[in-house]
Amino acid sequence: MPCSERIWKRTGDERENITMALQFTTSYLEDTVSLFRYHKNLAEQAMAQVSDQQLLAVLDPETNSIAIIVKHLTGNMRSRWSGFPDADGEKPDRDRDSEFLNPSATRAELMDSWEEAWSIVFAALASLSDADLGRTTTIRGEPHSVMQAITRQLAHYAYHCGQIVLLAKHFQGDQWKSLTIPRGQSAKFNQRVKAGEASQR
Repeated sequence: MPCSERIWKRTGDERENITMALQFTTSYLEDTVSLFRYHKNLAEQAMAQVSDQQLLAVLDPETNSIAIIVKHLTGNMRSRWSGFPDADGEKPDRDRDSEFLNPSATRAELMDSWEEAWSIVFAALASLSDADLGRTTTIRGEPHSVMQAITRQLAHYAYHCGQIVLLAKHFQGDQWKSLTIPRGQSAKFNQRVKAGEASQR
């Protein structure tokens, strides 16, 4: 497969995070899809570590909860990727301000919305070829190449997925299970990369 694949292996009472080796590609779309999946997976593994109450918790009145970040991301995804690249990325029925209010009350609702929105992203990307990257699409009427629009969304989602990971790590404290390279294990990880057992992603 063209992307790195993250899996979990149970070793005793712990789960070991294993990332399969990256497959070399010169396709922008293949690499971008792998990065979207990577950030999606990081956020999911972070959310899996927190309680239902922590999904709704805020650090202060000016910060968003994990649930609010998810609601904003899913609203953005539905707007940007429905009809992509022919339709404008900001749909007339999107109410962006409402995405920062009244998040889903349950984990099940939150994750159903998350999966539904990501399915729109991946379906839109699957319909493209690298030959489409130079086509023109618009967001709020502003012209972008397809490549620019994809990169814009990748950066946006990485930003918010990083916020989810940071919040989850804060809530979990010393119970946090690392999603990347655990502290003090960089040399071991580098050896695994060289052996083709892991990926920098």
